[in-house]
Amino acid sequence: MALSLKKGQGISLKKNEHDLSMVTIGLGWDIREEKKGFLGGLFGKKEEEYDLDVIAFLCGADGKVQNFGRTEGGRSTLVGGDIIFFNSMRHHCGQIWMTGDNRTGAGDGDDEQVIVRLNDLPEQYAKVVFVVQIYNAAENGQSFGKVQNAFIRAEDGKGREMVRFDLSGGAQYENCRSLLFAELIREAGGWKFNAIGAPSQSDSFVEWLKQYS
Repeated sequence: MALSLKKGQGISLKKNEHDLSMVTIGLGWDIREEKKGFLGGLFGKKEEEYDLDVIAFLCGADGKVQNFGRTEGGRSTLVGGDIIFFNSMRHHCGQIWMTGDNRTGAGDGDDEQVIVRLNDLPEQYAKVVFVVQIYNAAENGQSFGKVQNAFIRAEDGKGREMVRFDLSGGAQYENCRSLLFAELIREAGGWKFNAIGAPSQSDSFVEWLKQYS
């Protein structure tokens, strides 16, 4: 049975207890619908869509990202580096990748997934950090205040959910447009999953990346 964590809690995922050969990190969310009257339902404007993106940073033993991808015009593009995101969905080591980019959050279950072969992830990577952002949130006037039923979970190679962290929005997240959701830390005999849930007003994961560079 999966363990449900609260913000700030962590759990060790040991190789001798779980199949870490191919772990699915799944994220999901819903958007709270505004209550409308009969006429509002007929003539009101369509519910706005939220595009949440998951991003993974691969960090070294010093807790920092080492490779910021190809450069163009003297600037890092992040593409092909140690950041997994919508413009660079597969890491060059072949052991971690995204399965797609869900732009609405529609449907049940995971809205976005990151697959990682933890047993085979090169030793140089000691931490994987997961950030979630609302794309163009500032421009669209959006925030996590309307996001509900958000979760991140880890499922092992046999399809067994190992751990889950639920986080819903609300008034305390009205000014939050991105979240440092969780992290995996390499440790003896496996990895540790930490539930973080730290908010930021920025809608860009690059602001979070500055803390790991």
